[in-house]
Amino acid sequence: MSSFISYLINGISLGSVYAIIALGYTMVYGIAKMLNFAHGDVIMVGSYVVYVAVSGMGLNPILAILLSIIICTLMGVVIEGVAYRPLRNAASPLAVLITAIGVSYLLQNVALLIWGADTKSFSNVISLPSLITGVTIVTIIGGILIMAGLMLFISKTKTGQAMLAVSEDKGAAQLMGINVNKTISITFAIGSGLAAIAGLLLCSAYPTL
Repeated sequence: MSSFISYLINGISLGSVYAIIALGYTMVYGIAKMLNFAHGDVIMVGSYVVYVAVSGMGLNPILAILLSIIICTLMGVVIEGVAYRPLRNAASPLAVLITAIGVSYLLQNVALLIWGADTKSFSNVISLPSLITGVTIVTIIGGILIMAGLMLFISKTKTGQAMLAVSEDKGAAQLMGINVNKTISITFAIGSGLAAIAGLLLCSAYPTL
């Protein structure tokens, strides 16, 4: 029975990480109607930022986490502005697809050049005194809070309502005075920030990069 409960909790924990990853990915697709194949690579970058900040620079884990979120958020905005925005009105969806794959390969190879291909041990930055690991507790609670926060953000804020409008009809949203480019950039920023959090939780649960 205790083994079953342990497996159940670990499954919920891993599922919460996947849910956070999916939230960032589906936000971009649902609003911008673009398949962001680089989302997984942003998760990788977020993990490496925490790894370097804690293991290499000796930063406080909280500062390392904030740094990772900031860098990934900015990266999401840059990727959207440089790679995806010029192709938003492309006649063929294949152009966006190829660009997304290209951005993914670019991030992978830049990571290889910077950090190499050797296996690395990730220092756990989440530690709580409990029979259940701190990572498990934080992951489950974090997943619930993030999902609830996003629901409130989308339904209660002007930016969230703008995202819904852009998702429904970009042209009509623009006629109503909504800045479509800004709204999509914010979407990429939020999605990439969630990717950083997901990368941290995933590497804390499975500490080998």
